[in-house]
Amino acid sequence: MMISANLNTYLVIAAVLLVIGIYGMVQHRSLIGMLISSEFILNGAALNFMAFNSFVAPNPAVGQIYTLFIMGIAAAEAAIVVSIIIAVYRKYQSEDPEELQDMKM
Repeated sequence: MMISANLNTYLVIAAVLLVIGIYGMVQHRSLIGMLISSEFILNGAALNFMAFNSFVAPNPAVGQIYTLFIMGIAAAEAAIVVSIIIAVYRKYQSEDPEELQDMKM
């Protein structure tokens, strides 16, 4: 089901998701907020793949495969980041990135 018959509508929505994600990455003071913002960025990219798949690509499976790949990467990223956040919180009792300045590699 298509919401609009115009490619520009989907590109504008994807650009809005990208801008919200970038703004959230810069503005949020918590690691969870940054994780959610990165999900917005990935959803904007997935929407671009699906939009171009529907309007431009001769093979409809290509955009869907890329979108499924992005969804898999996003799920793996979320699982890994949440486990890292839990480990950091257990050690430092904070999830504020500015309070975690003493972390050294």
